[in-house]
Amino acid sequence: MIYSAKIRVFKNPSIVYKCFISESKSLKTDRSDYTIKKYQDCVEFNINAKDSVALRATLNSITKLLTVYEKIEGLKK
Repeated sequence: MIYSAKIRVFKNPSIVYKCFISESKSLKTDRSDYTIKKYQDCVEFNINAKDSVALRATLNSITKLLTVYEKIEGLKK
């Protein structure tokens, strides 16, 4: 079975895109991968996985990096 998920980030899409584009190869595995697209108002992650465990692992990796970004942004204020 193939699983997929989509995440959209609307805050500072240019910065989020730059943060993730360098990490894009390290988060891909033989069981899951994702693409990242930058739009004018958001960044979109499209995740595809061969099983639910791989999907969850990729989602966790992406959201952990987003959490780090949020915390760094909070320190700047």
